[in-house]
Amino acid sequence: MEGVLYKWTNYLTGWQPRWFVLDNGILSYYDSQDDVCKGSKGSIKMAVCEIKVHSADNTRMELIIPGEQHFYMKAVNAAERQRWLVALGSSKACLTDTRTKKEKEINETSESLKTKMSELRLYCDLLMQQVHTIQEFVHHDENHSSPSIENMNEASSLLSATCNTFITTLEECVKIANAKFKPEMFQLPHPDPLVSPVSPSPVQMMKRSVSHPGSCASERNCHPVKEPVSALHRLSQRRWRTYSDTDSCNDIPLEDPDSKL
Repeated sequence: MEGVLYKWTNYLTGWQPRWFVLDNGILSYYDSQDDVCKGSKGSIKMAVCEIKVHSADNTRMELIIPGEQHFYMKAVNAAERQRWLVALGSSKACLTDTRTKKEKEINETSESLKTKMSELRLYCDLLMQQVHTIQEFVHHDENHSSPSIENMNEASSLLSATCNTFITTLEECVKIANAKFKPEMFQLPHPDPLVSPVSPSPVQMMKRSVSHPGSCASERNCHPVKEPVSALHRLSQRRWRTYSDTDSCNDIPLEDPDSKL
């Protein structure tokens, strides 16, 4: 794309007409169309610059390379600025990258998404400005001051074109995002192999016995229980010990206490 845009030069000469040429992602400007063969007075690569629209003037726009260059430009009318903004934004999005094939494969999707997001911000600012312009026309109409029908139609036409461009760019942004975040990225990882069981520690066994008292009862039941001893049997044992103490050398037979019963 090529055409006349006004460029801010300095405070002495102000805005001066320049012939701008957009080719292969590079915007160059000349004093006039006849001076193209003499070489450009300056240029800017669209891949590294930001595009901004003026908040109040619907004919102005800015190209900014952070920390390096700052171009202030103005079109002859709002429609002309609209055409340049679309051309500049599209050129920025379609630039060919000079990086290696491997780097391009790694970063292509991310860079494309960033570029589309930058376009969306630009068109969003433009939409807000154009909506504000139409609101001013409506406000003038409420105050019984009839706005120019031609201006109203032009503002509506620009707003419609910007909306279409915004929607198209948004659809492209969604497609890139869907391609970047593939479904296989959301698959769950394979579970770890089963760990061999570990025998419980004494502390764990103690906790288990407290939480399950029935297990302790069953364990206690496993041990043999002594049978109760009768009173006569204890008496015979006591007599046997007495005889043993007095006649340790003699074997005295002990009669069974149960035989008397």
